[in-house]
Amino acid sequence: MSLALDAAAQDLLFREAQTANTFTDEPVTDEQIQAVYDLVKYAPTAFNQSPLRLTLVRSEEARQRLVKHAMGANGPKTLTAPLTLVLSVDLDFHEKLPHLFPAMPGVKDAFFSEAGYREAAGTQNATLQAGYLIVGIRAAGLAAGPMTGFDFTGIDKEFFGDGKQKSFLVINVGKPGPDAFYPRSPRLAFDEAAATV
Repeated sequence: MSLALDAAAQDLLFREAQTANTFTDEPVTDEQIQAVYDLVKYAPTAFNQSPLRLTLVRSEEARQRLVKHAMGANGPKTLTAPLTLVLSVDLDFHEKLPHLFPAMPGVKDAFFSEAGYREAAGTQNATLQAGYLIVGIRAAGLAAGPMTGFDFTGIDKEFFGDGKQKSFLVINVGKPGPDAFYPRSPRLAFDEAAATV
């Protein structure tokens, strides 16, 4: 069976795309990132809660504040990327639900009044949105370098002192530079990853 998406688009988004470790100095504009966001915002989340928030790290001062929370090689990679995104969960995402999910006006209080449940649901759905965002970055002809090797508690104190956001992923974005990609690692075959019950 063939997919509706043509082979070139499949390659761009998945088969030929890899995590980039180096980048050129070609800028990534706000307009490019807005175009990516304006595409991927239509992907689904539970109750359309859309809890993902993006912090665009551009200035040298902000980059230095970020890399002091990096582990290992993630710091040097981040210093040379033209744009770095800090992805976080809006812990008060439920406040926007009356607008985002008008089909169920009471959803904000019925499901999300308890902070612990709200954080768990927001984290799950923001992580889902992060996957969409990476595919959207690739669709824009850019490379993504997602990283979890950071002290996210430190990032939260550094950038979100009010406690309203909780970071969980850092993504370097740009055009791939020299030796940007490691050799492609194996993937599981369908019958290793799927089961029919």
